[in-house]
Amino acid sequence: MGENPLKIGLHYEMARPELDEHLLFEETFEQVVLADQAGFDYVWMVEHHFLTGFSGSTSPEIFCAALSQKTERIRLGLGVVVLPYHHPIRVAERVATLDHLSNGRVDFGTGRSGPYELTGMGIDPSESRGMWEESLTMIPKIWESDWFEWDGKYWNVPERQILPKPYQDPHPPIWVAALQSSTYEIASQKGLGVLAMGASDPSVLEPYIDHYHKSISTTDPVGGFVNSQWANQTIGICTEDDKQGRELGTLSIKNFFGPDRPYAKGQEDIYNQLLKQWGGIPKHLEQDFVRAGKGDDSDDMVETETTNFIGHKIWERLDADTLCDRAVIIAGNPDSCIQALKKHEEAGVDQVLISMQTETVPHDVVMKSIELFGKYVIPEFSNS
Repeated sequence: MGENPLKIGLHYEMARPELDEHLLFEETFEQVVLADQAGFDYVWMVEHHFLTGFSGSTSPEIFCAALSQKTERIRLGLGVVVLPYHHPIRVAERVATLDHLSNGRVDFGTGRSGPYELTGMGIDPSESRGMWEESLTMIPKIWESDWFEWDGKYWNVPERQILPKPYQDPHPPIWVAALQSSTYEIASQKGLGVLAMGASDPSVLEPYIDHYHKSISTTDPVGGFVNSQWANQTIGICTEDDKQGRELGTLSIKNFFGPDRPYAKGQEDIYNQLLKQWGGIPKHLEQDFVRAGKGDDSDDMVETETTNFIGHKIWERLDADTLCDRAVIIAGNPDSCIQALKKHEEAGVDQVLISMQTETVPHDVVMKSIELFGKYVIPEFSNS
């Protein structure tokens, strides 16, 4: 458990395809303003492109700039800026400008996206790691230098003065989005906070979190300071009726990782990976898994097909109580949400990012959930 109280934030894909675009912006804005009043510590806005019907958040810096004028205390997380899409100078300028508009409330998340979006932008996915690393190296230097010049593989900049400098000294905290253990290691080596995306049983991540916190203490950061925070992203909803909230949260996460969704489509082993990430097969389903694994002795059962089929079927049958009790999702009544958050805190997590606004949860239910968090859940962690 960390020395500081667990921070609680909202995470937005802006995934409501049945709405018109303008209403989606209005609802998201209304939710974040309420979250600021309710005591949430952070809001994080993603950057996605071409994911029609899944994410309407293409310009997080602009949306956060608007939020900065209607909120007072909540921190505005860029979660994340996809660095290969943008010239590093423009990223440095936009983030610094937002930092001034918000009076120093910006957190700067970075990432490199996936093949579908990268190729849509004309970027070779095999080059994205190198582009992310070069841009990440440049941006803090731009912020901390009076005059800046750069001769690199992807960008070249003659000596120039680049303004504005950030409001925060020396700059906002820097993070990286992470879906695998190799990125956790990179984060610790570069002194970056971890945005662990994709929802996990916190006990599964605990060894990685412990290693990260130990190893980052001796790192030479890419920026002006080490950001040693670990954040877990998940899906959740708080309702007065415990069963209703648990079922809503389960529907949300299963829809989020459905076979046709961006985070699952085309990944052959995704459901076996999710089973592991979510704590393995629960005991009440183990016998079914063994029975299914034996098959029916027919000759037309292909091994890889069997493995993927079984993984998907077991994943489909994971019940709401299993997902909530393992804290894979933060859902149910306030007491259930508190207990799930405490499991993340006990695993060493510094912040939990909760996606409440999903395709399956109406706006009024999200608003009520934010109110319940503010009244009952957040006060439990203000002096942890």
